[in-house]
Amino acid sequence: MRWFSVGIKVVCLLSMMCTVSGIGANWGTQASHPLPPDTVVRLLRENEIRKVKLFDADYDTLRSLGKSGVEVMVGIPNDMLASLATSVKAAEKWVSKNVSAHVSSSNVKIRYVAVGNEPFLETYNGSFLRTTFPALQNVQSALIKAGLSNQIKVTVPLNADVYASSNGLPSGGDFRTDIHGLMLQIVKFLSDNGAPFTVNIYPFISLYIDSNFPVDYAFFDGNASPIADGSLTYYNMFDANYDTLVWALQKNGFGNLPIIVGEIGWPTDGDLNANIVYAQRFNQGFMSHILGGRGTPMRPGPIDAYLFSLIDEDAKSIDPGNFERHWGIFTFDGIAKYQLNLGSTNSGSLVPAKGVHYLERKWCVMKPSANLDDPQVALSVSYACGLADCTSLGYGTSCGSLDARGNISYAVNSYYQRNNQLDVACKFPNLSMITKTNPSVGSCRFEIMIEPYYGGAGRRFGCLQKPLSLVALIIFFSLTVV
Repeated sequence: MRWFSVGIKVVCLLSMMCTVSGIGANWGTQASHPLPPDTVVRLLRENEIRKVKLFDADYDTLRSLGKSGVEVMVGIPNDMLASLATSVKAAEKWVSKNVSAHVSSSNVKIRYVAVGNEPFLETYNGSFLRTTFPALQNVQSALIKAGLSNQIKVTVPLNADVYASSNGLPSGGDFRTDIHGLMLQIVKFLSDNGAPFTVNIYPFISLYIDSNFPVDYAFFDGNASPIADGSLTYYNMFDANYDTLVWALQKNGFGNLPIIVGEIGWPTDGDLNANIVYAQRFNQGFMSHILGGRGTPMRPGPIDAYLFSLIDEDAKSIDPGNFERHWGIFTFDGIAKYQLNLGSTNSGSLVPAKGVHYLERKWCVMKPSANLDDPQVALSVSYACGLADCTSLGYGTSCGSLDARGNISYAVNSYYQRNNQLDVACKFPNLSMITKTNPSVGSCRFEIMIEPYYGGAGRRFGCLQKPLSLVALIIFFSLTVV
């Protein structure tokens, strides 16, 4: 009965306030063709999403949030922790450039600085154990020096694997043995500075890694067999996992520390259980759960939450699984995936992004005359998928029902669109052609990319990547055609 304490991906902010101040969302920018920041901010405002959590401090992103009224948690990536841990001056410089400047010149409503992102994941093998806490301390010192420590709080988004249960129930909760002392140092520091504990919880991941996980327990509709813990009863995994953390804090003398659930959501593609039906069931169930203001058995009261995530990111690492690129409640181009009532709009529906500009309506597909037995087919598909995004192909995915020719067409089109429909990107040897007939079938969408955005995230994930992949394509062709 320990499955409820496995880490889950949730974006949620639980404070000790008496009213719910609106839903938040994670805004990630690991996309080959990101929406312009101004478009995303408009999307946030029109859906009355009042809080946003960022994973870095991109200048264009923060500037676009100026005067928007959206509260911001700005992020510091893990690869910056070492430099900030060893130098107060480096922390002061970072705060001056990425916090003070935006607060003063653009009126950005920054409320939190997230120092690192899940730095104590066991899969990191202790890489950030020595740098996270010193970095946290130095960033706090920099905020104090800048006169911002009263309005902006530091925190560390942590995965739910930093705590566990000794008896398989929430009441057995305590911090992980190997980092227990470090966690108490961090918790005391947060408490002393009026800062919250941030945790990411992932019911989907528990289902993904454990075939025996009771599916209904991941959701909020009361169909699962409840779990009794003394006088308390748990009907869903979120409440049980969250209260495991509450018990861990309480046992160590910090029972009143505010908690932010940094990420909560459900992916829509890339795995059998990552689909629109489950995603809508989970996210709508979660919204109804927190809008009721009941909280959890151990922490009654309102919960402020950040959904994970706002928009799909097709350049994310798929090491955890193909679903990683499909967490958004919106597609990469800002189209709502399903009906979702966030409790703030009268319609109960998501408002799509406006003013999105697409590339020309044309696709790269497999030639009708091409032979499936051609030895270039496997090489071409492997190449295209390695440099584009084929995570919608496979068993139980949105494009899982395509035949062999459809799979090949999807792969080469993904590469073609990723490279802005350049002619050379649809010249796979004896295999591909350009068509203006939409090859999309049923739930399988053959995408047309949006026009590239060359500011901020676009420089990192867009234009730098494309010339390199095209050079590789030319080399690939020269080797295979000979």
